Amino acid sequence: MPRLSLRWRVAVVLGIGSLLLTSALAVLVWNLTSGYMLRQREQSAIRQAQVNVRLVDEALRTGSDGLEDLLTGLTTGPDSTVLLYRTGQVLTSGRQVDPRVLPDELVELGRHDTPAGQRLVVDGIPVLAVSLPIDSTDGAYVELAPLVQLDQTFRFLSILLITGTVVNGLLSVALGSWASRRALRPLTTLTAAASRIAGGDLKARLPTQTDPDLTHLATTFNSTADALEQRVLRDARFAGDVSHELRSPLTTMVNAAAVLRRRRAEIPGTAGRALDLLTSEVDRFADMVVDLLEISRADQQADDTDLEVIDLASLVDNVLDSRPGTEVPVRTGRPDPQVLVLGDRRRLDRVVDNLLDNAERHAGGAVRVAVLTRDGRARLEVDDAGPGVPPGLRDRIFHRFDRGTRAGSRGTDTGSGLGLALVAQHVQRHGGSVWVEERPGGGARFVVEIPEARQ
Repeated sequence: MPRLSLRWRVAVVLGIGSLLLTSALAVLVWNLTSGYMLRQREQSAIRQAQVNVRLVDEALRTGSDGLEDLLTGLTTGPDSTVLLYRTGQVLTSGRQVDPRVLPDELVELGRHDTPAGQRLVVDGIPVLAVSLPIDSTDGAYVELAPLVQLDQTFRFLSILLITGTVVNGLLSVALGSWASRRALRPLTTLTAAASRIAGGDLKARLPTQTDPDLTHLATTFNSTADALEQRVLRDARFAGDVSHELRSPLTTMVNAAAVLRRRRAEIPGTAGRALDLLTSEVDRFADMVVDLLEISRADQQADDTDLEVIDLASLVDNVLDSRPGTEVPVRTGRPDPQVLVLGDRRRLDRVVDNLLDNAERHAGGAVRVAVLTRDGRARLEVDDAGPGVPPGLRDRIFHRFDRGTRAGSRGTDTGSGLGLALVAQHVQRHGGSVWVEERPGGGARFVVEIPEARQ
């Protein structure tokens, strides 16, 4: 089961705490209120029954003939009942009930001069039964006072308390979610800024904070980001300066190597093999310096101003046509509708060219190049039929100077470890992503996705 986020954990804890507190208060209110109302109703019923029994006792003592009329007058409503237990006789007035439904113990307590009261449900109606002795006879006077209104009040009160408790719990969860979201907003902003920096946007900063508890955090983060940006720019400037200074002697070396390569037939034996090794290393060194200059220039240019709407399929066709000897059996034509992207033509040319170079150097050349669209993104696929890229190296090969399984080896086919790093850098500049996956049927498939241009 996935763990709840911090925001929802705070909201749930606040909701549960509020629910428990409200429940405790609701139980306390229920006990106090219901107990008080019930005691008041019982006392009122007992006092009324004591007054009524004196009237009945006086009528029995004087031998009045209007006893039944008196009992009828003592009923206080359609749901009340008066029962007079005499020797061998039970007189009933008001709502008619079967005397046998009353507990015998309650009636016997009244017969033996012991007042008693008990809550009962008689014929579906809650009542308070009060049993009192009659002084002039050995009988008992029983009065059933209805508790219908009190029971309805209790039901309404219980529904009100339960509803209030549940609503308060839900409101507490909502309040906790809102409060935690506001409290965690600086953390969300910090995470977003850190993610932008990790993605290469070194100008990401936290906004100025007015909260004294957050001012130090924002200041420290922005100072760290400034220092990191300056460090990266210094490193890029240094690499660019070094690469630029190397171009003059490197040009001389490349020209000299070209002259020696043309005279290779005149240099036999060990000297000839040494010359081959030297010229291959000079070529590799030249490619590395060009890549370093490209990377340093890209690191120092934070903004792209030379953006234009480009037909990606036409761009891929032009790159393939400019590479002599490159034959791709499956080449995409111009799709309909066109796959248009907003980008830097020079950098996108370099992306396609480097992917093709990588396929030629490590897999014998590309076997398929496709330009597709998927979910509003332009997709470039370059397939090869080589040994593929192990899963553990699929992220590393896009790092600078990482040549995968060929790390530490030398030769004209190993590359400098900068080609795919340039691809990743240029694709990132276009707001896209690049990765390598397994090609159906064997080999590797390099995939580039960048947003389509809005028409």
